[in-house]
Amino acid sequence: VVTGLTLEVVPAFEVRQEVYENLPLAELEANFEAVMGGAYSVSLFTDWRQARFTQVWRKSRVEEGLPLKAEPSWFGATAAPAQRHMLSGHSAENTTAQMGIPGPWFERLPHFRMGHTPSSGEELQSEYLVPRPYALKAIREVYGLGERIASILQISEIRTIAADDLWMSPYYQQPCVGFHFTWVKDWSAVRQLLPVLEERLEPFEARPHWGKLFTMSPERIGALFRRLPEFRELLQTYDPKGKFRNAFLDEYLF
Repeated sequence: VVTGLTLEVVPAFEVRQEVYENLPLAELEANFEAVMGGAYSVSLFTDWRQARFTQVWRKSRVEEGLPLKAEPSWFGATAAPAQRHMLSGHSAENTTAQMGIPGPWFERLPHFRMGHTPSSGEELQSEYLVPRPYALKAIREVYGLGERIASILQISEIRTIAADDLWMSPYYQQPCVGFHFTWVKDWSAVRQLLPVLEERLEPFEARPHWGKLFTMSPERIGALFRRLPEFRELLQTYDPKGKFRNAFLDEYLF
């Protein structure tokens, strides 16, 4: 039950979006902060088959005095000559405008246009959040599972997320790098792979996205979210009879 809400707002702004293709892994390793900090939002897409990222989606604020024309190459990646979908073989009609065309933030920061099919529309999803200092080591570990991941993967996205102060947020007091996986719709195969992937990411304190698929144990979850005891106490204070709880919350929070 929400009884009040305070919004922290900023003035509306415009964003332009460019897509680059085939960013070498070596370039990312040598220039990680420059690549991921190269725009207001940067997303790397890969199938984990080769040591490169098939696409980079770079979303930049439109500001007076900054050039509007994109560079033909960027850290070894080349500018896409036309609108792109991150999934090979899919029409770019559903994606938000690229090619550097300025538009309102809410029409550029999402990857897909409002009212159009996001991604493939037929998929399963997982995402793990790794503290930013571990990003490159974690990327190398995931590449070690490349062929096994690729066999059931549609596409994977790597993005960065700022820290916040929310107790049960994967980004609590630490900036993170997200490893997102869009799987084919085969839960049996995905369920077999996730424990292997989670084991590879365990040394890097990878936290699961609460709204996507994972197989981590409640014990592991409890070790990753250090404010869980206080959050549990808060829930018991405001909901002592568990009216707002379900089986998932009972298993992972209690």
